[in-house]
Amino acid sequence: MYDLDGVDYKILDLLQKNARMSLKDIANEVFLTSPAVSARIEKLERNGVIEGYHAQICRDAFLYQIKAFIHLKMDPVMKSELYDYVRSVKNVIQCDCVTGDYVIFLEVIFHNTEELDHFIDDLQRYGETKTQIVFSTSVEHRGLPIEEV
Repeated sequence: MYDLDGVDYKILDLLQKNARMSLKDIANEVFLTSPAVSARIEKLERNGVIEGYHAQICRDAFLYQIKAFIHLKMDPVMKSELYDYVRSVKNVIQCDCVTGDYVIFLEVIFHNTEELDHFIDDLQRYGETKTQIVFSTSVEHRGLPIEEV
């Protein structure tokens, strides 16, 4: 695992809530100097604890009106071909290999149901699909619960 202390956990929690938080503000929260916080963040990045920084963009701003989850039942020997395909489709937000009859779980966004339908048609060359369209989201993607272990 990673050798983290309470200050590292606090820094991670703060950055996860606001990746643009200034070093000075983080330093004030954890009672360190800005250079000390900077050194800790660089170490967390170097050790792979922090994998990147992202902006959360409103999908409605780009007219992505349809969010859906697609379950795919398929022959496992086709996984690498499927992975290449879904990596090429910008509308696939996430693709997970899961347990159960439907071994692939996709999160997708599209402008309309016609685009979604076309994607599902393409996807069915890999196997059987089951699709759920999202009506509303009460908890959007959020960060990991940061707790000392």
